Amino acid sequence: MIAIQIKVLKKCQFHDFQLYINTQITPCPVFQEDQVFVTKFDKPVGFCDWAWNDIRPFVASLLAGGNFSKGFFQDWMKDDNTIIACCTDGVRPVIFEIKRIVND
Repeated sequence: MIAIQIKVLKKCQFHDFQLYINTQITPCPVFQEDQVFVTKFDKPVGFCDWAWNDIRPFVASLLAGGNFSKGFFQDWMKDDNTIIACCTDGVRPVIFEIKRIVND
């Protein structure tokens, strides 16, 4: 059975954008670095809705057998089973490792 493992690699903050924000910029409160989620396609429990909408196309592609190391994406990722992607929060994005795993 194929599943997807989503690992939180890094939480970023861009304090130089504070002039655009009404509140103090803090790290994303939803995720913790090294946190891991596993899914067969549905949004994992506790996963941010916005982040899920951002990375769901990568999840779907990997589940369907796609990769980001060949064809149009030649030489982008080293591993056919993995892609790095982030949410679109321009002030405090979270970067994810999205990896296809095979459970026997």
